[in-house]
Amino acid sequence: MLLIQNIRLTRILRNTWKVDLIMIASCTVAYFVRAYLIAHHFEIPSIIPTVLGTAIAFFIGFNNNQAYDRWWEARKVWGALVNDSRSYTRALLNYVDGEDDCVRRMIYRHIAFLYALKASLRGTVDEIYIKYLTEEDLKEIENHKNTHNAILNIQSRDLQKLSKANAIDGFRFMEINEMLVRFSDSMGMSERIKNTIFPTTYSYLTKVFIWLFVVTFTLVISQSAGVASIFLGWLIGFVFVSTQINGMSLIDPFESNSAGVPLNQITRTIEINLLQMLGDDEIPEPVKPINDEYVL
Repeated sequence: MLLIQNIRLTRILRNTWKVDLIMIASCTVAYFVRAYLIAHHFEIPSIIPTVLGTAIAFFIGFNNNQAYDRWWEARKVWGALVNDSRSYTRALLNYVDGEDDCVRRMIYRHIAFLYALKASLRGTVDEIYIKYLTEEDLKEIENHKNTHNAILNIQSRDLQKLSKANAIDGFRFMEINEMLVRFSDSMGMSERIKNTIFPTTYSYLTKVFIWLFVVTFTLVISQSAGVASIFLGWLIGFVFVSTQINGMSLIDPFESNSAGVPLNQITRTIEINLLQMLGDDEIPEPVKPINDEYVL
């Protein structure tokens, strides 16, 4: 997630330089085609790039709006995980009597759940969660493809054990179980966002129309601007392409990039909060911003 208010132009160019070169080449070809092939035969109506530009603006606006909705929903899901994690730990520490070891295991196991879920969403191998699980837990979940769901199953079983041991009354049992249900809901919503592919035709057609617009705009403007139409065509195209790329960077909010939801930071924040509530001495350092620009 970006932290800075102003983005350097060099950063934008680093993300678009390949497309910029292709656009400059396209504009150059369009200029020479118009100058040497069609200039003496007919003129291209200026209404063509005008209509195309208007249509593309609607396409890009729709795509970016939907992309941001996906990003914001993901951020709300993980914001809810932060709040529910603190409430869950507080409930276990204060509502369960005489089962301190079990409570500590359940809180550690919840930290493992968060790290396992984060690794799954980002498609990475992150084995930090292993240190928060017992050998028995690891043996039970090793055959499960969905590690974080297997961890929640163990949590439910231990909560049931606490109830049978009369370490917690029925009302408080229901409250803590409801938190486990909310963890499952957040897990499911995250997986839905991750596994639901943004319609390919939306982004593909927008790219095609942008290229068509850049070429037709260059053809039209070259009638009055001459060779400068190459630069003007690239400049107008750069605006559309940059806006499109900006929106598409939010399509998968769990990607490990500067535009994604900062899962590393959120997970570490929860880990620190829960360990401090337990009174542990070994507290990890918070995740620091990269180059003071963004945090993962």
